[in-house]
Amino acid sequence: MAKPTPATAPAATVAVADPSAELAVDKSQRKRLFLDRAARLIVTLGGIAVVAVIVAILAVLLVEVVPLFESSTARRVGSVTVAPVTLPARIGVDEYRELGYIADLSGVKVFSLRDGSESVRTPVPALADDNAIAVSDLSQGKLAYVTSKGKLLFCEVKFESSFASGSRTTEPQVSFADPIDAGVGQPVHSIAYCESKDGPIAVASMGQQELVIARVTEQKTPEGSTFSQQRWQVSVPGNGEITALAVDNRGEDVFAGTSTGEVARIDLRTGAPAYAEATLATDGSAVTALGFLLGHRTLIVGDQRGRVSSWQLLSNDSGALELRRIHDFAPRSQAVRSITASNRDKGFLTADEQGGIKLHYGTTGRTRLSIQPATLDLSSITYAPRADGFAFLGSDGSVQHYALENRHPEITLSSLFNKVWYEGDSHPEHTWQSTGGADDFEAKFGLMPLIYGTLKGSFYTLILSVPIAVLAALYASQFMRPNWKGLIKPAVEIMAGLPSVVLGFIAALWLAPNVETVLPGVLMMPIVLPVLVLGAVFVWRALPMKLRSLIKPGRELFALVPLIALGVWASLQAGDVVTARLIGGDYHSWLANRLGLSFDQRNSLVVSFAMGFAVIPIIFTIAEDAFTNVPRHLTLAARALGATKWQTALRVVVPTASPGIFSAIMVGLGRAVGETMIVLMATGNTPIMSWNIFNGFRALSANIAVELPEAPVGGTLYRVLFLTALLLFGLTFIVNTAAEVVRLRLRKRYSAL
Repeated sequence: MAKPTPATAPAATVAVADPSAELAVDKSQRKRLFLDRAARLIVTLGGIAVVAVIVAILAVLLVEVVPLFESSTARRVGSVTVAPVTLPARIGVDEYRELGYIADLSGVKVFSLRDGSESVRTPVPALADDNAIAVSDLSQGKLAYVTSKGKLLFCEVKFESSFASGSRTTEPQVSFADPIDAGVGQPVHSIAYCESKDGPIAVASMGQQELVIARVTEQKTPEGSTFSQQRWQVSVPGNGEITALAVDNRGEDVFAGTSTGEVARIDLRTGAPAYAEATLATDGSAVTALGFLLGHRTLIVGDQRGRVSSWQLLSNDSGALELRRIHDFAPRSQAVRSITASNRDKGFLTADEQGGIKLHYGTTGRTRLSIQPATLDLSSITYAPRADGFAFLGSDGSVQHYALENRHPEITLSSLFNKVWYEGDSHPEHTWQSTGGADDFEAKFGLMPLIYGTLKGSFYTLILSVPIAVLAALYASQFMRPNWKGLIKPAVEIMAGLPSVVLGFIAALWLAPNVETVLPGVLMMPIVLPVLVLGAVFVWRALPMKLRSLIKPGRELFALVPLIALGVWASLQAGDVVTARLIGGDYHSWLANRLGLSFDQRNSLVVSFAMGFAVIPIIFTIAEDAFTNVPRHLTLAARALGATKWQTALRVVVPTASPGIFSAIMVGLGRAVGETMIVLMATGNTPIMSWNIFNGFRALSANIAVELPEAPVGGTLYRVLFLTALLLFGLTFIVNTAAEVVRLRLRKRYSAL
């Protein structure tokens, strides 16, 4: 049997590489690799750029804020000698710190602060059988000479500047007024003087406890003006002798310091001077110097032991005026010899017997600078008119001139965030008031009312917006029909794009007046609407299935719309009934008298409505995405175990989506904290600290918008506004960081579901 011929095996196919195909694949891979690397580089650079921009913003804010807390410095400009000087003597300088003057017993000498060369010498007018025995500073450029027979001779030194051919020329003018007989032939120990609105007032001390008060009054008649002089003698009771005098520029009070440490007050308000009270201002050591700060509201007291304190005349509980201690400044070891106040702010200089000089600031109670010049026998010190320097005179006729850097003295961490005792207040307060209508205004830069207002507005906004936005997102994601959700969700998201200035405009001009009109009805809505909706739910569940089946699942919302409209109408009607029947028809008076609450038309309630309209879309969108992204197998498993839709939503969906819900709330909080235009337009922008929902407030962001046009570049207000921006930056950073930490923890907790 022949063997079968084996089948011929098919020939092996040898694949031949196509060079062109390999080249195409290689190019495609290289292209993808290039694009991948380029995308990675772009994303990396974008992230670095974002971080760099944030760091740059922080750096800019810090650069503007840090100078607020710089310490004061004094630099000696020069030293000259003006001799001879007949002591006692007083010194003064012009506003450019180019010329100075020395008033001694021989007269007034004007000299150059650069080389000491004398330009003008004006002797004291000759008086028959009388001569000058003392000279005292009264105010900037005004002096008084005291004669041996108790007369007062007033002198004024002025510096008139003129400009010609691009250069400035300063001409000194020295003038003496007619003498006033204050002492009735007796020697005068110390004097004080002021020019009040009713005429000049001169006060002189004679003996140990006697004061002479002279007032010159102008009477205007059709024929012209006539002047009359009144003079009174007042005794200061007590055991000590008078050692220092001061009179305020309103001509209301005279203060006399005594050797026993008391400050006696003589009241000039009632016409004839009358002794009012005596206040122990030291521990018993003698009062050696008295002086007023700018505005003559704060009295500075220096004593024999080198202590300095500030005092204000305030009303007590019974309505009577009394001196109250405000601040104690850094003490020194020597007696305070002189006090000189700034003409620009609440700063002042004090000098002791050994020539030690300290710079203080009255509002903060801080001593900002302390220097000890070479001379040990200081005769007089003067503050430059522009508060940019000072000069002092030694007993040997040497004059030392200092340039002063004292920027932002009113700013300390304590004055920014703690209570400060401002002039005129009965106790320390948190106050923001950056500008005033008077040159002696005391700037108040307390930031706590602004931080308080920011938190207050955000709190009331979230109370309104969080329940509405989260519950609406839960309903839209779990119960609403998909076709209706596809229409409503984009509409809500479009709300977020509405300009905040439009919302603020509507809230200020339309919403606020209407809310004021129907406020009781508005306050009834949180009571009436829930009761009405819950009642409708119970009625709905009691209806037969045939009737309930008429409304398809997911359309219940539209059945509630007329019910909610009915609830709003019923709330307004109930508000009218409550106003008429229970609170006498005037809820403004009822709030004020019964609850102690004031009502402002533009208040926190209006802001919560307007800002809630801006915040709700943001919270709704993020929360709805979080609810929708809950894994479907979790909800199906819950339904399979017999849970209802509401049980599934509340016990499965909400806990699982809690990280997203928290993120939504935090994003909404950040939006509320940084909101500017709505807060600016819908509140009264009053920087007050009150949780009253019917009051306005001022937020940090709105404060920047309000104050920035009034802030000179480099000034204190300008830098404080940068500090508020830095606080907003930090607050936002803290909120976002806390939100991310909590979100990650919640995500880790529920990720195992």
